[in-house]
Amino acid sequence: MSNLIDAGLQADRARLEEIIKRLHELTIRIGHEDMANTVSDLRNRIFEPFMFVIVGEVKAGKSSFVNALLDTGQEIAKAAPQPMTDTIQQIIYGEEHREVTVNPYLKKIFLPVEILREIAIVDTPGTNTIVEHHQEITEQFIPASDLIVFVFEAKNPYRQSAWDFFKYIHGDWRKKTVFVLQQKDLATANELEVNTAGVAEKARKEGIEEPNVFVVSAREEQLGVANSGFDALREYIAANITGGRAPRLKLNNSILTAQTINGRIAEGLEVRRLQFEADNRFRADIGETLDTEVAQSNKQVDLMVENLLLTYDNITREKEEELRKGLSMFGLIKRSVVSKFGSTPNAKVWLEGIAKDLEADLNNKLRGRLNEQVVDLAERIQNMVKTIDLKIRNSETILRNDHELFSSIAERRENILRDLQDAFNRFVGKTENFTDESLLGDRQNLAPNLAAGGGVAALGVILMALSSLPLLDVTGGILTTLGVVFTGFSTRGMRRRVIETFEKEVASGREQLAQDLEDRLKSYIRTLRTRIEANFSRFDEMLEREEKNLLILEGTHREVDEQLGELSQKQQL
Repeated sequence: MSNLIDAGLQADRARLEEIIKRLHELTIRIGHEDMANTVSDLRNRIFEPFMFVIVGEVKAGKSSFVNALLDTGQEIAKAAPQPMTDTIQQIIYGEEHREVTVNPYLKKIFLPVEILREIAIVDTPGTNTIVEHHQEITEQFIPASDLIVFVFEAKNPYRQSAWDFFKYIHGDWRKKTVFVLQQKDLATANELEVNTAGVAEKARKEGIEEPNVFVVSAREEQLGVANSGFDALREYIAANITGGRAPRLKLNNSILTAQTINGRIAEGLEVRRLQFEADNRFRADIGETLDTEVAQSNKQVDLMVENLLLTYDNITREKEEELRKGLSMFGLIKRSVVSKFGSTPNAKVWLEGIAKDLEADLNNKLRGRLNEQVVDLAERIQNMVKTIDLKIRNSETILRNDHELFSSIAERRENILRDLQDAFNRFVGKTENFTDESLLGDRQNLAPNLAAGGGVAALGVILMALSSLPLLDVTGGILTTLGVVFTGFSTRGMRRRVIETFEKEVASGREQLAQDLEDRLKSYIRTLRTRIEANFSRFDEMLEREEKNLLILEGTHREVDEQLGELSQKQQL
């Protein structure tokens, strides 16, 4: 039966190793070196014995406690009045006593002690040591530990640094912990009673419902004094850990630690996902804002064109009435007779005059109306640019650059957003970003005025430049056509042809005016939108990259979570 149990345990260990391998790959992809090292260490220790990690402050008597617990008659862990444990000492089973220095901060001690067949003991430097690297190295052992033995001075177990370290052990890693009040021989009975109750109460406040507190004296144990307190501790170990239970407990603890790490990743991914969704909303909002502002600007163009056409219609209607009167039979006869005496121009000169007057009226009045309307359009486009600028500045930041797992991602995002703000500021300040060849052509004489305006402020000048461009070519067309028609003029039917030609040319000019202005201005607005969008290229690349990375990370996390859950559930059966 034991062989079946061993076979099952080995299979579960192998399965856990594969899962933790996937977890390690996940931490590497995340790019968190410390967590990757923690997971790698956890994977390497799956097949090691159940591990006791002895922690506590300097001078709490940890080394003496370890020596007394092992009961070898030797000073395995060095103890002295001054802090002596300047390295982590991992004490494991070996056929003979020998020591191996792994690195300047870690030493392995092999001992032929029977209890070490089932457990390993790690003696650590004090949690309040000032020696460089000691606490961080101690913390590296905590995730892979199976039982934390927290040693306090019996006379004073309330030092804040010790309890802060306990919060790290229990709060961050949910590690099983027992509490030892060492050096009880140096405390009074009343101090022991009060301090035992005090440690238990503090442990309960930190979330341990039934804390195990042992009061011991390593000195008395080593001297063979009765009631040293070690019997109760050994009974606890025998009842809860050794006797064949340690390997399975070790497996369960490793599963729990892997779940804790994967849970932290899940929390980090959730925040990272929230940031991604916020950035997507921000980007979509930019797009929607541009859609709205472009639509409003286009409406402003439509209104501008409509007002210009009303002016155009009034001017051409007046000229058409003048033409009809002048082309009446009475008018032509009168003009023909009187012109012989030089007081009234003949029909041809009169017709040329109408065309010139029409050209002058259209140029003056349309340009004036155009300049009036351009102010509103310039304000609308300026509002579009300013709205986008404000939204960039108010982009929501959820993932902070001090995040435990994703600080580098947060920092990269922060840099991209800062670059976006800077780039948009430069964009707004450059006049050339608001000019367009299709709008202004080669109007070089505008340069001084544009330079004086500067950036988006030059919009009014740029748009007003439309009034200096040829608005339409209708007058020349009318004059040429009417001249040809008039040359052969002799009948009433020909008079009708002149009127029809005028109406046709006026309608054509009206359509040309509307189409030309609408095309120029709406094309200009589209170009501006494209230029604004171009500022977001790096941000868009970040979103695309982040979406792919999140899908991979979240998928791997879910797989590991499901597999750890299945393996954990199997251990409960």
